[in-house]
Amino acid sequence: MLILTRRVSEEVMIGDDIKIKILGVKGNQVRIGVAAPEDVSVHREEIYQRV
Repeated sequence: MLILTRRVSEEVMIGDDIKIKILGVKGNQVRIGVAAPEDVSVHREEIYQRV
C-alpha cells in the first residue's frame, strides 16, 4: 500500500486519467473528489461490497 500525505487542493494521479483531489479536512473526515473516465466505476467501499 502506498501511503501519501496531501494538503487541501493537492492531487494524486492514478495512471494517466484518474485524479484524486483533497477538497477539505474537518476533524477526522476528509472530503475527496475523484475525476475518472465514464467507463471507470467509482464507489465508496461499503456501496461497492453491496453491488
